[in-house]
Amino acid sequence: MAKRGGFPGMGMPGNMNNLMKQAQKMQRQMEENQKALEEKEFTATVGGGAVSVTVSGKREITKVTLSEEAVDPDDIEMLEDMIAAATNEALRQVESESAAVMSKLTGGLGGLGGGLPF
Repeated sequence: MAKRGGFPGMGMPGNMNNLMKQAQKMQRQMEENQKALEEKEFTATVGGGAVSVTVSGKREITKVTLSEEAVDPDDIEMLEDMIAAATNEALRQVESESAAVMSKLTGGLGGLGGGLPF
């Protein structure tokens, strides 16, 4: 006599194991990519080379370079603005690289759940 009903997806344990292996592989790749990103440096220069800021992949400022022309005691505000602009641009470079690495890793799924409605 044929069995009726049963549990749909009885083949699921094998698929679940494959899914877990893929998730573990992706996690290892994410960790490797994060470590590689943290070791990189990103530099932004503004004001025609007057101010240069270098940021690590850990989002820490590692170097600030000022040309003599940038240091005007009568216009400290402009120097402050250039430092902020260079720092923000270097941080945008880190974010851009991080997003590119994640997109490559996830195959462009577009966030958690891959666009699934839950």
